[in-house]
Amino acid sequence: MKSYQNLVMLQNLYRLKSLGFEYTDLVCVNQKNLDILPNDLGALHVSISSCHLCDLSKSRKQSMSGYGNANADLMIVDSIVSSSDDDLGSYYTGRAGTSLRKMIENVLELSIDDVFLTHAVKCKPLGSNRPSDSELNSCKPYLYRQIEVIKPKVIVALGEESYNIFSQTKEEFNSVRGHIIDFKEYKLVPIYHPQFLLRNPSLKKDTLNDLKIIKSLL
Repeated sequence: MKSYQNLVMLQNLYRLKSLGFEYTDLVCVNQKNLDILPNDLGALHVSISSCHLCDLSKSRKQSMSGYGNANADLMIVDSIVSSSDDDLGSYYTGRAGTSLRKMIENVLELSIDDVFLTHAVKCKPLGSNRPSDSELNSCKPYLYRQIEVIKPKVIVALGEESYNIFSQTKEEFNSVRGHIIDFKEYKLVPIYHPQFLLRNPSLKKDTLNDLKIIKSLL
């Protein structure tokens, strides 16, 4: 909640600065005025690009808000931006990205322009590539607002870290992988991350079955 409050205060300060204010009294933030993020993906992209809620804003090359159809029935959520995507400023790059694209095109029989792909953390984490709780919490409102705007039929969580963002009970990932889970008014399906499958190719058959389940929901 603290990061979300910071977002509210920062956006209010930027708005006041644009109006010519150089000083303002102390602002008290409460739950009633937290819901200030835009209801448009374009405006949301601008907010994400100018976000300074965590330390990743000091090291990032760019923010990656997402790619694809704003009215997609299928939304895919990865946990973090990959090094390849960050280097190229693009999506579906590297071996894992290419593998994900093949899943979408060959199994789901969709174009990548038909789905919406985004990350839980919009800027590439430093060091171990594991985002901190602060980084996750700072980005979570952006992700949830994207879901509210797009209103997909199905949300696919790529891997355990992505699934944990949506889960309240923290079940063992293998016990929920491939299952249809109710998340608010949406259907959530966790599957193995393509990067994990590259290291464990024997599990590709399980993922093929999971993708068939996802296809049946669309």
